[in-house]
Amino acid sequence: MTTPFAPLEPRGTVLGDEVYTLLGEAILDGRLEPGARLRDRELAEGLGVSRTPVREALQRLERTGLVEVSPNRYTRVSVPSDRVHADTHEFFVYLLGSALRIALQRCADDDLAQSVEHVDAIVAASRDDDHAGIMTATSRFFDRVVHHTDNLAFIRVLREAELAIRRNLAGWHPFVECPIRRTEGYIEFRDAVATRDGARAEAILRDLHGLI
Repeated sequence: MTTPFAPLEPRGTVLGDEVYTLLGEAILDGRLEPGARLRDRELAEGLGVSRTPVREALQRLERTGLVEVSPNRYTRVSVPSDRVHADTHEFFVYLLGSALRIALQRCADDDLAQSVEHVDAIVAASRDDDHAGIMTATSRFFDRVVHHTDNLAFIRVLREAELAIRRNLAGWHPFVECPIRRTEGYIEFRDAVATRDGARAEAILRDLHGLI
């Protein structure tokens, strides 16, 4: 394997976290392709770090499903299946709905206004039938909502799952295909968010994603 990295320049955070983020982003952008073998020695040499933070990062990536390990055989980038895509989508929607109920009860008015702006971006992308734009705007909204829960468990789960969610939802397509009907649904969702109606917002969100 030719290591596709320049030596890492530590930025003051935990080195293992930096290596984890760098390797995860490389998996997402294709520098490390599905099925690519990962050798801790080569990665460590390419990054200019010891093997310990690389091993820690690979272990975390295995826990999130981006890397798969067969002891004494290989460590490689995983290949996402249809099951992984479907399960990640379900997890994403239910987690967002639960976080939304909490965040709408707790967030300040300024934070709520910011969240509504993110939903406006989702509405605009839906109106343009921009599937990638819908997912990008939804991901940004999701990040803000989890932050506004002020709940350490939600925040930690998102921190560990973020890379896997982004990779496994790549190429997502809306459940509601008609852009007019879908956009009407997102407008209703916006109204529920703006009025802090968490139960209604969650119900609309599930309906838009085809989940009960």
